[in-house]
Amino acid sequence: MTGTGTARGGSVAEVFWVFLRLGLTSFGGPVAHLAYFREAFVERRRWLTDEAYADLVALCQFLPGPGSSQVGMVIGLRRAGPGGLLAAWVAFTLPSAILLVAFAYGVAAFGDVADAGWLHGVKAAAVAVVAQAVIQMARTLTPDLKRIVIAAVGAAVLLVVASPVAQVGVIVLGGLIGWLWLRADQPGTVRDLARVSHRGGIVALVVFTVLLVALPILVALTNDPTLRLADIFYRTGALVFGGGHVVLPLLEAQTVQAGLVDADTFLAGYGAAQAVPGPLFTFSAYLGASMESGPSGVLGASIALVAVFLPAGLLVVGVLPFWDRLRQAPTARRVVMGVNAAVVGILAAALYDPVITQGIISWGTLAVAVAVFASQWWGRVPIWLAVVAAGVLGQLLL
Repeated sequence: MTGTGTARGGSVAEVFWVFLRLGLTSFGGPVAHLAYFREAFVERRRWLTDEAYADLVALCQFLPGPGSSQVGMVIGLRRAGPGGLLAAWVAFTLPSAILLVAFAYGVAAFGDVADAGWLHGVKAAAVAVVAQAVIQMARTLTPDLKRIVIAAVGAAVLLVVASPVAQVGVIVLGGLIGWLWLRADQPGTVRDLARVSHRGGIVALVVFTVLLVALPILVALTNDPTLRLADIFYRTGALVFGGGHVVLPLLEAQTVQAGLVDADTFLAGYGAAQAVPGPLFTFSAYLGASMESGPSGVLGASIALVAVFLPAGLLVVGVLPFWDRLRQAPTARRVVMGVNAAVVGILAAALYDPVITQGIISWGTLAVAVAVFASQWWGRVPIWLAVVAAGVLGQLLL
C-alpha cells in the first residue's frame, strides 16, 4: 500500500470546522456521506489517499454502528488525536441532532417534508456525488480485470439480495477471492493510522463489552429509567449492522412496541429525519426527546444520542491498531485488495439502489443530478454550494 497521506499536524478546531460544514450539507444518507468525505479529505485536502480511505470504509463496513460516522471519527482521530475524533463526531452529528430535537418540540413546523421540492433537489445532488465517487474509486481500486470482476460480482449480489448481511458477505467474499486469486503488490510505508496503542485498543474493546453486558443487568436490578434509556440506545448502536435505515426497525421495536414512544410520533420523526443532513442515527436524539416516560426533552435526547454513538467510537478505536498492522502482511494485502474491489461493487450497487431509485424520480431530478455532476467533474464547484443550489432548484422547479 502507498503512504496514507499527510494527516498529522492538524488541530482540533480545524477538524471541527471542516466536519461542521459537512454536518450542515451532507444530505443523502451514509453512501452519500462517504462520497462527501472522499471529496473533502482525499481529493481536496489530501489528508489520506484513496487506498487508505477505502481501507477505512472496508473496516467500518465490518463493524456494527453508523459506518459513515465511524469513518469520520477515524479521520478526525488521525488528524488531531482523540480530540479530533470527538470534534469530528460532535460537528458532523450536532446539526441534524439539533434540528430533530427542535422538531420533537414542535419548533420546526414544516409539515410533511416527504414531497418537498428542495428535498428532491438534494437527493438528486446525492446521485451526482456518489456517481463521481464510484468512478474515481474504481479507477484507483479496480485497475485490472480481476478486481473489476470482484467489484461486478459484489454489485450483482447486492442488487439481488439487498441486506446488511449480504453486504458483509460481499466484503468477506471479496477478501477470500483476493487471497486466493490476486497477486499482492509491494506495500509501501504505512504510517500509524490510528494514533492508538495496542493497549489503548484493548481497553476500548473491554469497555465496549463491559457496557454491553452490564447495562441490561443494571436495568434489571434497579429498573432505573435513565439506565433503561441508555441501555436501549447503546444496544442498538452496538448490534445493528448496515447503519442508516437499518437502525429504524430495531429502534421501533425498542421504543414504540415498548410503549415509550407513540407510533405517530415515531413516524413523524422518521419523515423529518429524511430531510436533515448528517447521520440518520441522530434520529435517536428525536426519540430521546419524545420519550413518554423517564428522561425526555434535551436530557433524554442527549442520553440517547451519546449512547447510540458510543459503541461505534469504542469499536473503531479498539480495532484500528490491529487493522493497521494486519494490512501490511502480504497475505493481508491480497485480502485487502479484494476487499477494496468489493467496496467499489458495494458503492456501485448503492448508487443504483437506493441513491438513483430514490433520487431520480422525474426528468427534473435527472436534470439536477446531471448539472451537479457536471459542476463537480468539470467546474470544480464546492460540493456544499452544489448541494445548496440543487436544493434551491428543487424548491423552485420540482
